[in-house]
Amino acid sequence: MSALLIAALGVPLAAFLGLALAMWFGRVWTEGVVSGLVIGAAAISGLSGVALAVVCLVDGPGSAVLGTWFAGFPLRLTADWLSVPVVVLVGLLGCLIGAFSQRYLHRDPGYRRFYLLLALFVAAVQVVVLAGTLDLLVVGWELAGLASALLIAFFHHRPGPVAGGLRAFITYRISDIGLIGAAVVEHHGGSHTVVGLLLVWAVLGKSAQFPLGGWLPRAMEGPTPSSAICYGAISVSLGPYLLLRNGVDGPAVIAVGVVTALYATLVGRAQTDIKSSLAYASMTQIAVVLVEVGLGWDVLALVHLIAHALLRSGQILRSPSLLHDHHHLEQSLGGPIPGTGRHFERILPARARTWLYRFALERGYVDAFLVDRVVGGLVRTVNRAAVAEERWVDRQAVTR
Repeated sequence: MSALLIAALGVPLAAFLGLALAMWFGRVWTEGVVSGLVIGAAAISGLSGVALAVVCLVDGPGSAVLGTWFAGFPLRLTADWLSVPVVVLVGLLGCLIGAFSQRYLHRDPGYRRFYLLLALFVAAVQVVVLAGTLDLLVVGWELAGLASALLIAFFHHRPGPVAGGLRAFITYRISDIGLIGAAVVEHHGGSHTVVGLLLVWAVLGKSAQFPLGGWLPRAMEGPTPSSAICYGAISVSLGPYLLLRNGVDGPAVIAVGVVTALYATLVGRAQTDIKSSLAYASMTQIAVVLVEVGLGWDVLALVHLIAHALLRSGQILRSPSLLHDHHHLEQSLGGPIPGTGRHFERILPARARTWLYRFALERGYVDAFLVDRVVGGLVRTVNRAAVAEERWVDRQAVTR
């Protein structure tokens, strides 16, 4: 089992390191070699997961200790009913996205950089999934967040993707305080309740839950393949997986899921582009999974998580051609396609519909509140403190 565990995360990591060294020393490998290396690594990772599933069915769950990084930090990997299906999912989607991107990013100046980040992302997620300790999970969690932010900002010559990547990275940093804090509290024998609440805070940012989900629709500025694997499927799914792995459930998880599901459903109905609509659809489904986790329905939550990842990846990969088909259908019909799902129109009065539409169009005013009030207030406070310090220093200089 140890060899399979090492292969599941070690092969994608080796592919990343190989590409990184080649790029560092100026070796220009062909597109076929670069993509083949990453696709093959993801395939081997997924097949290792399949083999782990067979071993677990025969011998039961198992683990392997690969040594100790430093005192109190064992490198322990775990294979059980929770980790193995996700290992297979990550390998499968990594292989699929790698194959899809061969033509999608053909002759793009950032072709090799994309596959470098894809290999890093797959390796980092496998570390998160197979980690037997919360400390090792933090390492994979941070690397996955870094790769995600860089993929959002992939088209760095445009301001939109860079701003979206920076926003995602800042949100990750804020929410990761909860994960690192949970690891510290766990080491010092803190209560399970405190650890659970800190992990819920970590989930808010990583899985784009209310009120920290504003980065998700902006993450769609990245290439369609990275949107499919990161923000439609894998990256946003790490939050519920974290709670399942650590046995966190209860009212706080349910409350986050219910509020986010209602918010994302309403806001998603007012989106005018397909990627933003899919982003809010992902946010809604992840919120429903959190409700299932909070109720203790672990198996249902895992099945729902995997099914959603597969469906949403396919939808995002299909989105550019779907728009093309939609335009052809409108031309054939001689007008716009009739709308569907007009439930609110049937049950709500006109005044309420108008108010809800404005609320949804402004995305619940959450982004404006966070930027203008929270972040803006913090920046203003820091600026005032800087001015006061400068005045104090000037007075001291005059006195002397």
